[in-house]
Amino acid sequence: MKILAIQMNPIVGDLEGNVTKILNGIKRAKEEKADVVVFPEMAICGYPPEDLVLQNAFISRMEQHLQTIAQHTNGLMAIVGLVRRNDREGEKQLNNSAAVIIDGKVIGYQDKWLLPTYDVFDERRYFEPGKTMQIWEYQGKRVGIIICEDFWQHAGYIESYTRYEKDPILEIAPLKPDFLINLSASPYYAKKPELRFNVCKKTTQTLQVPLILCCQVGANGSLIFDGFSLFLNGKSELCHQAKGFEEDEMLIDLDHPPAPMEFKLDVMHEMFNALVLGVRDYFKKFGFKQACLGLSGGIDSALVAVIAVEALGKENLLAISMPSDFTTSQSEEDARVLAQNLGIEFQEIPIKKPYNTFLELLQPHFQEKPFDVTEENLQARIRGIILMAMSNKFGRIVLSTGNKSETALGYSTLYGDMCGGLGVIGDVVKTTVYDMCHWINREKEVIPRSILTKAPSAELRPDQKDSDSLPDYAIVDTVLRAYVEDYLSPEQIVEKYHLEPQVVTDLIRRIHLAEYKRRQGPPVLRVSKKAFGVGRRYPIVQRWH
Repeated sequence: MKILAIQMNPIVGDLEGNVTKILNGIKRAKEEKADVVVFPEMAICGYPPEDLVLQNAFISRMEQHLQTIAQHTNGLMAIVGLVRRNDREGEKQLNNSAAVIIDGKVIGYQDKWLLPTYDVFDERRYFEPGKTMQIWEYQGKRVGIIICEDFWQHAGYIESYTRYEKDPILEIAPLKPDFLINLSASPYYAKKPELRFNVCKKTTQTLQVPLILCCQVGANGSLIFDGFSLFLNGKSELCHQAKGFEEDEMLIDLDHPPAPMEFKLDVMHEMFNALVLGVRDYFKKFGFKQACLGLSGGIDSALVAVIAVEALGKENLLAISMPSDFTTSQSEEDARVLAQNLGIEFQEIPIKKPYNTFLELLQPHFQEKPFDVTEENLQARIRGIILMAMSNKFGRIVLSTGNKSETALGYSTLYGDMCGGLGVIGDVVKTTVYDMCHWINREKEVIPRSILTKAPSAELRPDQKDSDSLPDYAIVDTVLRAYVEDYLSPEQIVEKYHLEPQVVTDLIRRIHLAEYKRRQGPPVLRVSKKAFGVGRRYPIVQRWH
């Protein structure tokens, strides 16, 4: 038996466009003489559709499209992910399902049992969990079907605060499938592909049958889907791996499986590709082509510029240098050289004149108070005005260049450097920013070396350094990961990493104080286990210390 897994990049809500991809996949299956063709979770509507599924017309149109798909499946078994109306009793009126189609007819549905409602997921808001597990007979083979989360609990890789009543893998085991298919829409974060492989391996170790994992790929808003569909044989050996971060197909001949291969990925390359895909799809699916950003001569804007060029092409990026009285000549030169290295349009718009005008305007009202963060933020906000003006005039989306470490602690300016349509590296900590820039320069110097070696600075006052108001970024990032991603208490962080208690508690206090700022920032591409965004919900006003 031959199985073709179509790793597709859907657009949420674009039912017609997604169905066209599905029909093309069915055509490819016939060309390859496949017996079964498989598509990812919610392939018809894209994942996550969120409150779109609460519109009756949306569900009705999906049902109509399913019948159109079925008409093209003569001589095939097709397994297609979709949202459908719940035809059983239950709390919710919808199911997250896999439609099973054989030779032109929808013969049934396999509903998703385990509905994640943690981190970036909110499936219990919409769906009724599946309650039956069955085997689908086709050409003498017993086909088992599950959907994404259904095998994660069995491997022990779900959030510690979630515990499902049943384990679908243990439920399907007595039914003795000949092979198992998983339809997946699994959001990316660093090292997630390896984790997903381990989940597949644990499933095959239990069932001792081959497993085909068919994944969604592409970015939808903040969420990035990496692809990397997999085929493991009944001995839990990896025999096929689809490409990452692009559409691909995986043809499996169960009677003549490929030789086992090693699972191997470069994490830095993987994260860079994720960010590139996130930017590319954000623009493509929005219908925009061009972007602009402030190029300061610092490391954060340098990294964002490299990512944007890879995602959009050098002809579609405008870099704007906005020097002030406090901008060093080295930073101005670094910005100019980087733009030349990347081949992007570069403009310089000094802010000295508007800054002095604002100071003159405000001076009578400031009552001779000393220079402080007010004047620093004023510079950032002038730059934000310039960027947004260029965005409005020329139809370019502004790329925000703030990193996770700075936004975590509120070391950023509302309506200034936080403005923009997309936070490209808002989920990348400062130490990883440096690591990624060194990785980019591994073969030739793209980012000027002086950018990598000079001390981090916002350059908003004379001789300013980030270290004037922040601990070393290695400490900041350690606490940030431990507290935000691993939920460790201050005491546990102090003990585990041998840090000063006062430093830890102060950093955590600043993380919570900055919550109101982050809520007003642009959407951020998620590449860590816990990003500041849809997957993290903390009250702005609260007194838990």
